[in-house]
Amino acid sequence: MKIAIASDHGGFSLKDEIVSHLTACGFAVTDMGTDSTGNAIDYPVMAEKVAHAIQKNECDRGIVICGTGIGISIAANKFSGIRAALCHDAYTARMSRAHNNANILALGGRSTGVGVAFDIVDTWLNTGFDGGRHQRRVDMISGFEKT
Repeated sequence: MKIAIASDHGGFSLKDEIVSHLTACGFAVTDMGTDSTGNAIDYPVMAEKVAHAIQKNECDRGIVICGTGIGISIAANKFSGIRAALCHDAYTARMSRAHNNANILALGGRSTGVGVAFDIVDTWLNTGFDGGRHQRRVDMISGFEKT
């Protein structure tokens, strides 16, 4: 599985920790930036990079990180075919995959500790989509993109 990851300056430190963790776990990771906390980076730009990588099938899933995860998840969800979920624990991560088939995980770099983030990421990457009645609901959401 190939994972695209990006953050703004508020999520940079957590992004670097997650990149190292994913690489150690054997995942192919495409780090789309940013590369420091020094310069303010607009989170919508970083969300766009990951969303486009998913849309173009260059990566299977994505992870986006800003200070709280809120802004970057809102931005990512503006792109067709993207279902970004802001998760705060393993339960929300599991449900975002099992029920919503989320293809982008959003995290808060200033609100999520590294250990919790690893638990969220691992759960999210190892949970499949349940389909069934949940597919019908995901299809309804996808239909909103046409209005």
